[in-house]
Amino acid sequence: MDVHEMSLRLHGLVVLRGLLSDGVIEKYAAMLASASSGEEAFITSAARFEAALFDTGRCWTDYLLDAVLENDNICIRRAASGGAPRAAEEALASELAFLQQAGCTGLDELLSGKPGLRTACSFLPRWETHEADYTAAYAQRRREVGKKGYGMFARYHVFTVENGTLVPVHCPDPQRLSELPGYEAERAKVIANTKALLAGLPANNVLLYGDAGTGKSSTVKAIGNEFAAEGLRLVEVKKNQLYQIPAVMEALADNPLKFVLFIDDLSFSSNDDDFAALKAILEGSVGGRSHNIAVYATSNRRHLVKERLSDREGDDIHAADTRQELMSLSARFGLTVTFQSPDKQRFENILMELARQYNVQMPSDQLFRKGEAFALRAGGRSPRVAKQFIELCKGGVPL
Repeated sequence: MDVHEMSLRLHGLVVLRGLLSDGVIEKYAAMLASASSGEEAFITSAARFEAALFDTGRCWTDYLLDAVLENDNICIRRAASGGAPRAAEEALASELAFLQQAGCTGLDELLSGKPGLRTACSFLPRWETHEADYTAAYAQRRREVGKKGYGMFARYHVFTVENGTLVPVHCPDPQRLSELPGYEAERAKVIANTKALLAGLPANNVLLYGDAGTGKSSTVKAIGNEFAAEGLRLVEVKKNQLYQIPAVMEALADNPLKFVLFIDDLSFSSNDDDFAALKAILEGSVGGRSHNIAVYATSNRRHLVKERLSDREGDDIHAADTRQELMSLSARFGLTVTFQSPDKQRFENILMELARQYNVQMPSDQLFRKGEAFALRAGGRSPRVAKQFIELCKGGVPL
């Protein structure tokens, strides 16, 4: 296949057309198209492509293959639901064969039919290639789509919501479960529920309730990191975005991955419009709850709704019913896990484990005495306070 035909085939992609929006592949396409525009135009385009490719640190074969495997297209989206139309599947097979040839072709081979241009490009570096089976690799990815994902879900595992659409987080909090000592029994419940979600078993929405600084949010983030390779994706949702979530949930309902919608520091006033929105999300509204989505919320309030004594006065004829409705929101979380401030023994255990993780060398009695004094000044014991204390010790800050 000469360079002109390769250019036509690349621009004629149908199922994998999204590849053309990739920055490196776009420059590769521009290089192919410039082959008939003269030596200077081709050399310029080739240099731009190589600069972009070398910046990734990848060989061309691997770069293109990864782009193919992560591409969001009709065939991969329907891999778990009966497959795409026959015409699309046939086009995919043809495109994979072509892209394999393109990915395994170096500059000299690419210009084998243009000896003059090949000679003019003799000073250019040669991009690295090797043999690869794109068809087999793609078939493997389709079998593992429930864990690997596709599109942006293959590249990222943490997302936020902006204007009703998911936006990937490029540098998520790297928190790991092994770095969170002291609340293993509480986390075990959340972990078990997450494993049930990943296994396709009935899983509950979870409310992590308790005192500030006890690791509720860190637990959810760490679980998102821990089970990303098993097909879990974490979507952080702010309270004022709750009304956007039904549309997001509908878009994710057919995705083969599993999703945790993470709502941090959740609480409502008694007349908050978002209250009804969350109730609809937890109950699934008329569409039913998606089997691949669970809501994990953290809060310092057991019943989530801020109440005042004055709220119990007034002219509400059925005041008891109103209060019951306000209190019922937390009951819609099938699993409630309580994180209480640590007692002295638990706090000391946390200090010891964090000191080991940070390699802080200090006699245990001195560690406990200084840690307790630091907690007293900080307003009370908590894992957050313990971590702050250990980090200060590690940094050599006088205490």
